[in-house]
Amino acid sequence: MFTPERHNAIKRIVRKHRRIHFAELQRLVDVSPATLRRDLVELERGGDIIRVHGGVLDPVYVRTEVPFDERIVRSGPAKRAVALFAANLVPGGTTVLVDAGTTCLEVGKILLARKDVRLVTHSVALVQLALRGEAPVVCLGGELRKVSGALTGSAALGALNRIHADIAFIGASGLDLKHGCSTTELTEAQMKKSLISHATRNILLADSDKWQNPSTVRFAAWKDFDDWVTDKIPPDAKRLRASGLKIHAA
Repeated sequence: MFTPERHNAIKRIVRKHRRIHFAELQRLVDVSPATLRRDLVELERGGDIIRVHGGVLDPVYVRTEVPFDERIVRSGPAKRAVALFAANLVPGGTTVLVDAGTTCLEVGKILLARKDVRLVTHSVALVQLALRGEAPVVCLGGELRKVSGALTGSAALGALNRIHADIAFIGASGLDLKHGCSTTELTEAQMKKSLISHATRNILLADSDKWQNPSTVRFAAWKDFDDWVTDKIPPDAKRLRASGLKIHAA
């Protein structure tokens, strides 16, 4: 296969998969690792792909965050299983920070039915549901990101600076064994970092589909979390337990 044909094949594959590991891409293109690396360097210079640790991203996918409503539908049973397990980790008398992700929303729905916990959140969807809930809720104001339903920015960060919680439930768009957790946008990353810094126990909620699929902005290392609740544990993720992280399979 000539170089232009190979480049076109790579672009088609990346557009189709949106995120793909280097080894899988090499298998599909059927070239040596050295040749593929040279191709990826050239394609990245032209803006056709984005290279990340261990793989390749479609730049259109990176620039276009999946809408909140669509993310709710995706992996619905896995998200609900994770949420149910996570909610059972919350004892009575607890103040809980709830991130604005879809899996965190599922946890929030469960906790809203309890009178013995207090929720703090910047999730617009959870605040709307709180009108019919039992749990007291503190709302963090800020600038609305419609694509994620999150309130972010200086106002939200300022309100959070006056709060300390027992537990924080944090979501992520991508996970990487070496580099930790990432999300799609800088203001979302700032909120997640702040949530982590204002809780005694930090619990990551992320399904296994995000494993080894990093997103654009890194917001936390694995050492920043006490627990990770997921639908199933990827085999190589067990290495994280050696660092003290508790991994729970819902």
